Amino acid sequence: MKRESGIILHISSLPSPYGIGTLGKEAYAFIDFLKRAGQRYWQILPIGPTSYGDSPYQSCSIYAGNPYFVDLDTLLEEGLLQPRDLEELGPDRPGRVDYAELYQTRLPLLERAWARGRELCRDEFAEFRRENPWVEDYGLFMALKRKFGMLSWNQWPEKAASRNPEALARYHEELRDDVSCFAFTQFLFYQQWDKLAAYAKKQHIRIIGDIPIYVTMDSADVWLHPELFQLDESRSPTAVAGCPPDGFSEDGQLWGNPLYDWPKHEQTGFAWWRERVRASARFFDVIRIDHFRGLESYWSVPFGDETARNGKWVPGPGMKLVRAIREAVPETDFIAEDLGYMTPEVRQLLADSGFPGMKVLEFAFYGEDSDYLPHNIDRNSVCYIGTHDNLTLRQWLDEESEETVEKAARYLGLNDEEGAIRGFIRGGMSSVARLFVAQMQDWLEIGAEGRMNAPGALSAQNWSWRLDKLPDNDLADEIFMITKRYSRLGVENHA
Repeated sequence: MKRESGIILHISSLPSPYGIGTLGKEAYAFIDFLKRAGQRYWQILPIGPTSYGDSPYQSCSIYAGNPYFVDLDTLLEEGLLQPRDLEELGPDRPGRVDYAELYQTRLPLLERAWARGRELCRDEFAEFRRENPWVEDYGLFMALKRKFGMLSWNQWPEKAASRNPEALARYHEELRDDVSCFAFTQFLFYQQWDKLAAYAKKQHIRIIGDIPIYVTMDSADVWLHPELFQLDESRSPTAVAGCPPDGFSEDGQLWGNPLYDWPKHEQTGFAWWRERVRASARFFDVIRIDHFRGLESYWSVPFGDETARNGKWVPGPGMKLVRAIREAVPETDFIAEDLGYMTPEVRQLLADSGFPGMKVLEFAFYGEDSDYLPHNIDRNSVCYIGTHDNLTLRQWLDEESEETVEKAARYLGLNDEEGAIRGFIRGGMSSVARLFVAQMQDWLEIGAEGRMNAPGALSAQNWSWRLDKLPDNDLADEIFMITKRYSRLGVENHA
């Protein structure tokens, strides 16, 4: 990475008249905004289908795209939907994503697109299925979930849960249309994504994508490969993922994901992980590995516990997995999300990997001489104001203790003329970190209503914030001038 900067804004947070941001015209317009603002990176959250808690970190597939992101106006232009199809949609909820409404209305619309597209797009769709064999398993998994009342796969009838070959063949024939419909939705997503990614590349914008370290228990991934996870004979987890008590939660965070059977993965040369990062590299220019410290050691919580307090640290695969990942996608850049409980061993793993770690300025003013203070940040790192898990900066300034805010003000030289938020941004922009990233909410100085996620809290507010409209050119021009001042433009078209 050169000396550059970027903005975090998840696709769901883009403006749209249909309840959630999509891969449509507003996504293209945001790329234009980034270019005008002198930014080189657009950072997004995981793009898979959301499930439990509407979290993008709880997805039913490591390969599939979120069907909610398929742009409806594009489908209208292509003749796959008709204007009357959209008349049944409920009124938009400005500023928020209503996932319950989407769950009820979006799939029926996509089924109508499938009914028309099965002939209109027959050859292209057939080619997509040939080139993406995973989509058959995904389509069957989703069709079976619908058939069995959306129960988790380990509660299905035995022959379906155990993937009995004869039973699966029968189910595939019985549910042929449903399987094809779910596969067609992925065809639409991939088509729209590829066009958007090509446009981003043309505008010299690189996309940073997020790969959650764990997968969801109720996913096609665990159903297909239960042997790669810590499950018992009844296909229930023996232990689950989480993190110990910390500043976010005194009980820790109980994520509930099944843990990997790392010796089994190692026996295969980490084949599953190699395929996973190849799939991510197809979408992203840079892959941010969520919870990187879990590769050194992970917090294992007994299955059935109601909090993460009784977990324990268990050694992870370390550099063996890192080497496999780098070999699988040697041309892809990575960012290690190395936040959380750090140890000398985790620091050594980060150093050995060569991946840039993360430095969050909102964490910099606790204790003495924090690693996150700009003067302690090293070049091979990514400096953030805050991530999707943090308070917006406006909220942090409003809610943090007077002592901590005053410490930040003294260090950063905050003043009324510049404004505290712009002063924070100056602190990150002027750091030696090769990449600086801020949330769109912080550039817009949005308060608590703009927080994307409060870790450890199951809330309808999580993951639901979105823009009413894209910011104007005045803000883009201001960001450009700040970016230029600190030599972060980085490419020829921003000279």
